Amino acid sequence: VDRVQLISRTANLGDVKSTITHPASTTHARITPEARAKAGIVEGLLRVAVGLEHVEDLKRDLARGLD
Repeated sequence: VDRVQLISRTANLGDVKSTITHPASTTHARITPEARAKAGIVEGLLRVAVGLEHVEDLKRDLARGLD
């Protein structure tokens, strides 16, 4: 997640810009690991909200960040 450049790393949604977040350490960090697991929020889960950027730019950014 830290290597993406185009996509914002944030827990805030509702923007025209694409965002990526790690729920286990942001939006759901205050609940127990057991409660997160029960809700399907595992350590490797990433949430991506796609904005208005060109799809090829998003693909390149995700590839760079997730390789």
